[in-house]
Amino acid sequence: MSGRWLSIIGIGEDGRKGLSPAASHLIDAAELVVGGPRHLDLVGDTPGEKMAWEKPLEATATTILARRGTPVAVLVSGDPFWFGAGATLARSIPVEDMQVLPAPSSFSLAASRLGWPLQDVTTLGLNMKGLTPLIRRHLHHGRRILALALNGETPGEVARLLSETGFAESAVTVMEALGGPRERIRSVPAKDFDLGPFDPLNIIAVDVVAGSGARPIPFTAGLPDHYFENDGQLTKREIRAVTLSSLQPGAGQLLWDVGAGSGSIGIEWLLAHPANSAIGIERDAERAARAVRNSVTLGVPHLDVRHGAAPDALSGLPRPDAIFIGCGTADGSVIGACWAALKPGGRIVVNAVTLESEQALLAAHRSRGGMLTRMSVERAEPVGKLTAWRPAMPVLQWVAAKPDGDA
Repeated sequence: MSGRWLSIIGIGEDGRKGLSPAASHLIDAAELVVGGPRHLDLVGDTPGEKMAWEKPLEATATTILARRGTPVAVLVSGDPFWFGAGATLARSIPVEDMQVLPAPSSFSLAASRLGWPLQDVTTLGLNMKGLTPLIRRHLHHGRRILALALNGETPGEVARLLSETGFAESAVTVMEALGGPRERIRSVPAKDFDLGPFDPLNIIAVDVVAGSGARPIPFTAGLPDHYFENDGQLTKREIRAVTLSSLQPGAGQLLWDVGAGSGSIGIEWLLAHPANSAIGIERDAERAARAVRNSVTLGVPHLDVRHGAAPDALSGLPRPDAIFIGCGTADGSVIGACWAALKPGGRIVVNAVTLESEQALLAAHRSRGGMLTRMSVERAEPVGKLTAWRPAMPVLQWVAAKPDGDA
C-alpha cells in the first residue's frame, strides 16, 4: 500500500474494541487523526494530533489534502462510502492515495437486528434538514425501509407522515446507538407513536402497511390528477404521461419546467430517478408556492421552484438536459431562449392549446425539425341521468432533440 498516506477507517459504537489490529495501527501511526467529536472520543488517546470535522466537510478535505505525504487517519461511522464522508474526500483526493477499512454500516447492523434481507430493503438518508418527505415515494404496502435520521426528532416526523398519508398501521422501529453499550431498539405502530426522547444517532425502520385511505405513489408516469393541489393549471394525467415519455428522463439529468403551474411535470421527472434534479419556473407567486407544497407532499422536496417569468427568469440557470414548456407559456421568444440554453443532445417538449401557441410550435418545427403530435382526450361524465363523452381541449405537442454539434 506504498504511497497511500490517507487512511479512512470505519468505527462503530464499540470504539477501539471493534477495530482490527491493522486499523488501530494506522490510527496510532497517523500524525493527524480527523473525525467527528464522537469518533474522536470513541478512539481514545492517540499519539498524533486530533482534529474535528469542520463545516462544510469540504473545508476539512482541503486541510487534509494539505498534509499529503504524511500519514493521516480519518474516522467515520461504519462504511465510509455508504452515506459516509468517503465520497466527500474522494472528490478532491485521488483514490490511489487512500486505504479504506470499512466497518459494518448502520444499515447492515439494523438489518441484522431485524432479520431483514438488506438487498430487499429500501435504504434512505434522511440525515439532512428537510429530507423527511423523501420517504413518501417509497410507501407501498409490504415494503421495508431503513432510514438514517437527522436527529432525535426525525422518528416522530416519520411517524406523523405515515399517519397523515394513510399508513398509520405501519410498524416504526427506532434503533439507537447500534453496536455499542447504549444500543436500544423500540417499536410501535405509527398511529400510536409516543416513544422518545431519542438519541440523535438513530436508524428508523418502517414495515409499511397501507390503510384503506392510503395513496401510494405509482412507479409509472401519470399520477392521478387529484394527487396534486391545483387551481386548474395542471397538465392532466393522460397528457402528462405522454409528456414524460417524450422527455425521456435519464438518471442524474436536469429538467427545466417552464411555466411550472402546479409542478406536476417537474415532480414526476424527479420521481423517475432519485438522482434527477429539476428547476420549475413559474411567474405566478401563488402557483409557485403551490408547486413547492406539492413537491413536499409527493416526496420530492428538492424540486427547485423559481418565481419569475421566462425568458428573463432563465438567465444564469445551469444548462438543462431536457426542457418542458407548458401550455400558456409557449411563444417564440421563450422557445428560442430555451433552445439556446439546452445542452447538445438534449430534448425539448412543448405543449400548446391556443391557436397563438400552436403557431409558435409550427414555426419551431419548420426551423428545428422534430415531431408534432396532436392529442385529444375524452372522459365519460354524467349528463343528467345518462353518460356522455366530455372532450378536453386538444393539445399540440412539439418534441425535438438538439443536435450534438449545436452548441
